[in-house]
Amino acid sequence: MQTFVTEAVDWPGTAPDLREQVRALVAAHGERDPVRRANCWTKANPQFSKKLGEAGLLGMTWPKEYGGHERSQLERYVVIEELLAAGAPVGAHWIADRQSGPLLLRLGNEELKRRWVPEIARGEAFACIGLSEPGSGSDLASVRTTARRDGSDWVIDGQKVWTSGAHVSHFMIALVRSEAGSERQQGLSQFVIPMDTPGVTVKPITDLTGAHEFNEVFFDAVRLPAHALLGEEGAGWKQATAELSLERSGPERYLSSMVLFLELVRHAETAQDPALAELVGRLAAEAWTLRLMSASVAAKLARGEDPALEATMVKDLGNSYEQAIPQLVQAAVDWERIDAQVVQAVCFYLLQVSPSFSLRGGTREIVKGIIARGLGLR
Repeated sequence: MQTFVTEAVDWPGTAPDLREQVRALVAAHGERDPVRRANCWTKANPQFSKKLGEAGLLGMTWPKEYGGHERSQLERYVVIEELLAAGAPVGAHWIADRQSGPLLLRLGNEELKRRWVPEIARGEAFACIGLSEPGSGSDLASVRTTARRDGSDWVIDGQKVWTSGAHVSHFMIALVRSEAGSERQQGLSQFVIPMDTPGVTVKPITDLTGAHEFNEVFFDAVRLPAHALLGEEGAGWKQATAELSLERSGPERYLSSMVLFLELVRHAETAQDPALAELVGRLAAEAWTLRLMSASVAAKLARGEDPALEATMVKDLGNSYEQAIPQLVQAAVDWERIDAQVVQAVCFYLLQVSPSFSLRGGTREIVKGIIARGLGLR
């Protein structure tokens, strides 16, 4: 039976300088509002993303030939960790830098790579992922959006929903059904769709906090050239599920509520409340453990290993942790006599949005099934 084996991570010698570089950028251009700093990888600030690109902090591990910087996975991890811990507004470039760029480099034809990857590395092109569809829930294989051939072109018709960042994105990587009459995982392909293509319509979905992060995207006879096909025709399911593994193990899986934890620490320093001190210690210990697990996955990726199962474990445990923080803080703090309005504001915001954390990158039920299979339990 496979188990999760953590390891001491050999952090690069450049880590201290990278941390100082990121902290200086955040201090100069980051977000001040503590509520907006929570769950910050959904908060888009294109200007900040461009600053990161100019500083060489996007596309860090990619080939220089395509605008990257050929730095290590662990150097990239250091940068991401600092950005998320500070609550920096990284939502605009997040998907493009984390998964769309690597996917294009691995599977894209030369035209796609030259068109998009250098712009992503400069912080000038952002991406969204077209997976979920209306009425499908978590059943990704029930894709009904279609792609049909018309001469050398492809024509896309259908709809995607819950598409994060589509309103600020320049292109979408969409999973669609390219073989008429196919079912489930068969006959699916991925296409790179520029968001300004005629026939693409984006409509906002506003959440209960009033934020606009999700969208519906409609495709009405969207015509694409042949080179818009990403990877192999009919291999979309395998490609898309491999892409999801890129987003399951990063520090974003346990740091979405970290701003609230840090505000709680500041409050606990003066509150003289043993219960709060105990909660701070518990949450700090859990965060340190998750950091070790997440960094272990990054170290394995750096060695060319495939820690897909470990990444899925980090995703599940990290989501549980970041969802629990606002609930634990709500229960522990005496709101009748608290004088820390910042803690209250961040906590109440996270209580509203944190239920969605376990949906990102695969629902908890789906993820636990993947883990069970990986451990040989089913």
